[in-house]
Parts: sequence; structure tokens; C-alpha cells
Amino acid sequence: MSKTTDELIEKLKTITLLEASELVTQIEATFGVDASAPVGAFVAAPTAAGAAGGGAEAAAEEQTTFDVILEDVASDKRVAVLKVIRALTSLGLKEAKEFTTSLPKKVKEGISKEDADAAKVQLEEAGGKVTIK
Repeated sequence: MSKTTDELIEKLKTITLLEASELVTQIEATFGVDASAPVGAFVAAPTAAGAAGGGAEAAAEEQTTFDVILEDVASDKRVAVLKVIRALTSLGLKEAKEFTTSLPKKVKEGISKEDADAAKVQLEEAGGKVTIK
């Protein structure tokens, strides 16, 4: 890595979760990107081994981590969903409000199936539309 990249990584190691959340929000606004958008679509393309026989099916069976994605929030249920988002994450009120302004977004990433299902139930009971991937 370059010296600049190394310096940035070292600085990122010292910031708080709140500061990291603000950084992501500012990067998204500045560069017009969405940090929750999937990257590397080429990964889903069949490989030589996968084309030979069911590689995609085996990969789906082996999935051990899941992402909880908040797709939409009913306007009359926004406060209840904000409370759940704050309980599931370490976001403050302001950050949780900003989180819900550009949906869909990942609420939790890389968690177990049980934890993902529990988060989904909490968010849906509060009035959110949720998917697990």
C-alpha cells in the first residue's frame, strides 16, 4: 500500500463508531455512492468449477453469515423503527434518522441466521420492511 493509504488506515483505527458512521455518510454524500450497495458482481458469475456442476447451489447451502437489510419504513412507524435501529446498532438518534433517509440499507452485517431472524422480527414488528441476504 502507499504511504497515504497506510496513514489513512492508521487514523481509521482510532476513530469511534459514531465518527465512522459520520464518515460513511459524508463519503456517500460527497461521492454519490451507497456503502450498502453490493460490490463485485463478478463474484456471482459461474466459475469453471461451478459450471461443471452445482457450484452455486453448494455456495447457497454453505452460507453462515447474513445481512439484515431495511428496505422501507412506513411513515407512521418511523419512530418505532428508529428505536429498534438504535437498539440493534450503536447509532445515536441523529445517525439513526439519517440512516432511514436513504433506504435500502444494511442494519446488521455478517451475523448468524438466528440473530438475523431476531433482528428482522424486531424491525418488522416496529413497522419496517426487511430482507435477509
